[in-house]
Amino acid sequence: MGSKSRGLNAGGRLKQRRAEMRWNNKWFVKKTLGLKQKADPLEGSSQARGIILEKVQIEAKQPNSAMRKCVRVQLIKNGRQVTAFAPGDGAIKMMDEHDEVVVECIGGKNHGKTKGDLSGIRWQVIKINDQSLDALLKGKIEKARK
Repeated sequence: MGSKSRGLNAGGRLKQRRAEMRWNNKWFVKKTLGLKQKADPLEGSSQARGIILEKVQIEAKQPNSAMRKCVRVQLIKNGRQVTAFAPGDGAIKMMDEHDEVVVECIGGKNHGKTKGDLSGIRWQVIKINDQSLDALLKGKIEKARK
């Protein structure tokens, strides 16, 4: 294809050219084909419920040296497994295996990606057994017996 069409009645050709060229833009392709929803375990939603399978510790990236406390969670809606960060001091002690949790996207600098020195961790726990993790850590409420 040479240069752009010019002259009278060139509108159709310009429109067709524009439609073809948009497929060279990776953001357009991702949006049009719905690739984020297909790859995303939460399927486009902001939060999801899941069951804790195990507690794990993830090593922080350089130059930091720490073991970040995380949990493996199996989502109820589709059975997929994700690793979610447990934010807060002593949060991991509040969590037990087979507890029901709500996870949400961490966000970070570029939304939908990892945050800070956590490699591969894109979610965080916000509720345990329908109780706010923040309120549990501050001591405002006790953890419910199952």
